[in-house]
Amino acid sequence: MEPNIELQNGTRPRKDKLEYEEEEKKKKKIGNGKNNKKVGGMKAVPFILATEVCDRFSTVGFHANLISYLTQKLELPLVKASNIVSNFDGTAGLTTVIGALIADSFAGRYWTIFVSCLFYELGLVCLTITAVLKSLHPPPCPNVVNCKEASGFQLGILYLCLLLISIGLGGIRPCVLSFAADQIGMDKASVESRGWNFFTWYYFSLGVARLTAVTVVVYIQDNVGWTWGLAIPAIAMAVSFLVFTCGSSLYKKVKPEGSPIVRLAQVIVAALRKRKGLIPRDAGQLYQNQELDAPISVHGKLLHTDQFRWLDKAAIVKNGEETNPPNLWKLATVHRIEEIKSFIRILPIWAAGVILVSATSHQSSFQIQQARTLNRHLSHSFQIPPASLSVFSILTLLAGLALYDRAFVPISRRFTGNPMGITCLQRMGIGLFLSIIGTSTAALVETKRKSVATRYNLLDSPKAIIPMSVFWLVPQYCFHGLTEVFKTVGLYEFLYDQSPESMKSIAIGLFWVANSVGNYLGTLIVSLIHKYTGHRNNWLPDRNMNRGKLDYYYWLVTGIQVINLVYYLVCAWFYTNKPLEEVKQIDGEDIVDEAAKNGRVLENGTPGSV
Repeated sequence: MEPNIELQNGTRPRKDKLEYEEEEKKKKKIGNGKNNKKVGGMKAVPFILATEVCDRFSTVGFHANLISYLTQKLELPLVKASNIVSNFDGTAGLTTVIGALIADSFAGRYWTIFVSCLFYELGLVCLTITAVLKSLHPPPCPNVVNCKEASGFQLGILYLCLLLISIGLGGIRPCVLSFAADQIGMDKASVESRGWNFFTWYYFSLGVARLTAVTVVVYIQDNVGWTWGLAIPAIAMAVSFLVFTCGSSLYKKVKPEGSPIVRLAQVIVAALRKRKGLIPRDAGQLYQNQELDAPISVHGKLLHTDQFRWLDKAAIVKNGEETNPPNLWKLATVHRIEEIKSFIRILPIWAAGVILVSATSHQSSFQIQQARTLNRHLSHSFQIPPASLSVFSILTLLAGLALYDRAFVPISRRFTGNPMGITCLQRMGIGLFLSIIGTSTAALVETKRKSVATRYNLLDSPKAIIPMSVFWLVPQYCFHGLTEVFKTVGLYEFLYDQSPESMKSIAIGLFWVANSVGNYLGTLIVSLIHKYTGHRNNWLPDRNMNRGKLDYYYWLVTGIQVINLVYYLVCAWFYTNKPLEEVKQIDGEDIVDEAAKNGRVLENGTPGSV
């Protein structure tokens, strides 16, 4: 078939009847030829990224210094306040599962983001009100003795605000990245045509938002007041919602094709029904139905693999089952079986992220409290807000992302032959190693801080400033930034790439579920340490860190991370990439991409690489 080319005189070549019929069908699908404006593409991405930048600015703006709000405004003890922050992170991670299911099942990503923004804004406004009304927080406690903690009612209002924010984040987090990727296409041809990594620059834009929040908003919270310090994130979130709404007419809105959880359940039920059946040696005899799978395999069909072969029993065809459409609770296609196989394969790699979060979940809170005891003065009149020290982590992240894309990838490509430099699995492994170095550094610095406090007889003065520069904390922040460059971005890319096409939102939701489970485990670890390390020699005392043994805690979680790295290396070594048969059009004809068919990943390089 000849391509449809416009001639120089403005006319078009004559088309046969079949071509005209196909065009008419396309017009009917998009409104009988009316309002045929092309949607999606790069013109839609700025609206989504601007939305995410404002959203991340709001999140970091209230969250970065939340531990200070709880310990200073609500007068809560350190461990209790740190656990509230960690539990909030855990709840916000769990709600992403609900948001992802709603988006992928029936609502679609656009409407899920739209409604979630409203919940998020309501939560931020509610949190701002708690700072404004004196009845919603206890009286100030200048010296850390006999402080009156927030009452049950005051904490109840705080929990309500954090719950509304969690619901909002649950719909935004798993959908925005996938929604942006929908606009530009993430099939192999689209990825290779771009000279940049979408995930790297997506995360870079979020880094800029975080940098602004921890410098501007945190400074306002510490020096102007909590009312404006919490109102600014609420205003930014309102702007985010307006920007997102303004771009509505430009967005490509991918229609959800039913609940992926139902499809997974159908495969398992069908396999259990035929648990005594014999799997044919020739995989070609298993049931396939391209017409049935078309809505969930737009970018390519998943090919049969030999892993988890018991699931293949769901595709054994018995007499009378091969109807059109079949009863999917009795008979499943190979593509649907491979969806669940792909999902199962990514879980061990994902679990390594859970352990990492559990080991590092409280470090940010503890670092802020450490910084309060150190000399933060840059001049006689200006000192760095404790929560603003994370600026060093973010600057390292931004510089690292730029150097990774422009220097590391071109250099490593010469040695690996991989267009992306290294695989996602290798990238994540480097990140896990860097996190170990960062936590070890934190332990050494805390030992140094305690020794200086001992030398100057300040162990019993929790409000005293130890004569030691706060910049001793900078190296560990830098290692945290490098960890994000490798581990966090690599995990984002891995989950999106290796998940089934119809489960992209759920895959990104898994990233936040890892944060959720990890934060809850981190809370359990800290609570057990606080409870069982004794009253006199407690590692994590309520009011006086100088009498604690925070360095012991850091060494403990360093050991946990070493074990986690070994576990990850084993899982990565045995991991097999999903085999995808991509179909691309050349001169109007469907051509199977053999490279993708043989299992090459979109952006990750060769399969099975560690």
